[in-house]
Amino acid sequence: MKPEAQLAELKHGVVDLHVESELLERLSEGKPLKIKAGFDPTRPDLHLGHTVLLNKMRQFQDLGHEVVFIVGDFTAQIGDPSGRSSTRPVPTREEILEGARTYAEQAFKILDRDRTQIVYNSEWLGKMAFDDVIRLAGKYTLARMMERDDFKRRWAEHQSISLHELLYPLAQAYDSVVLECDVELGGTDQLFNLLVGREIMRETGQRPQIVMTTPILEGINARVEDGKVIGAKMSKSLDNYVGVAEPPKEQFGKLMSISDDLMWRYYELLSVEPVAEVERRKRACESGSMNPRDAKIALAKEIVGRYHDAAQADVAEASWLAQFSKRQMPDEMPEHEVTLEEDTIWIPKLLSDIGLARSSSDGRRRIQQGGVEIDGSRVTDPQAKLPKGRYVIKSGKRAWAAVTLK
Repeated sequence: MKPEAQLAELKHGVVDLHVESELLERLSEGKPLKIKAGFDPTRPDLHLGHTVLLNKMRQFQDLGHEVVFIVGDFTAQIGDPSGRSSTRPVPTREEILEGARTYAEQAFKILDRDRTQIVYNSEWLGKMAFDDVIRLAGKYTLARMMERDDFKRRWAEHQSISLHELLYPLAQAYDSVVLECDVELGGTDQLFNLLVGREIMRETGQRPQIVMTTPILEGINARVEDGKVIGAKMSKSLDNYVGVAEPPKEQFGKLMSISDDLMWRYYELLSVEPVAEVERRKRACESGSMNPRDAKIALAKEIVGRYHDAAQADVAEASWLAQFSKRQMPDEMPEHEVTLEEDTIWIPKLLSDIGLARSSSDGRRRIQQGGVEIDGSRVTDPQAKLPKGRYVIKSGKRAWAAVTLK
């Protein structure tokens, strides 16, 4: 493929690209580029949020380039401060080693095993002496480090910033120096760290790496308000994730628990369905000719089929539908129409409005006790809201209602 065509393909789905002209120049040299991305094994699962980045790595591989998958077994001891409002708890060495043991194998669900180099950054960071660290720190200024958004915000809010957190971007940058990378990939929250890598490589006399960022996938409990996704990114520490190696039924059930509006964000970042087909489904759901649940089932089956196989996806679907029907949904139930004053409604208030709770406070309590289900999925967030659509709601063991929000 010609360099210009490669560039056009690689840019698809990318948020930040520093610097496009440099990437085209290196592609034009006709040599395989070395592509780097790092993953800190804080818990033993890669999740669907990671796959957005892994799919871009695979795209580079398919174009003939070399991918380096860094298991951050050393940097995990520091803890990436990206997007944090407080110092990240440091996992134990045992937790890090357990995560590192499983990361590489899970990555091969997406990456080409024969064209992937797996490295552990403890191999070089763990051997650095204190004077090595001092020399590395001397290549970057505190003023530049404090330009970082999360540090700047925490400083303004008088929140703690530990000195070791300032070392994380430098350690990540040193990975690039050791590996002499051409391109480093990361999520949009990693942009500062990746740009530090460019600067440190320049300071050490190397050609600076190109930086590419991919979108952040929000967790399964996120919601959509005014067309914007509200909620934390998918994270193992927040337990709002779908693990790549989780059993098919768990993957399927978690995906079925996301809101109808959030489903389209997941289609955008995770699905390989043609864009035209996804848009057709979305229009059908909006017009009422397709049940959003069916579109969500199609997405869940696609994801489960990719990380397991089609047969297990069918079994997971059948199991979920059987579980849904076994909840003794009555043939007839009260029907409600609620006109929203805003784009969404707080679920505890909705429960009160349609008579499934005595008050909003009672509705919140029922959610906290695990007694509320919507379309077969248990509601776990007492602050969650629902957008427009039709829902089947169960409160307690026998109280059911169908509600249309418009």
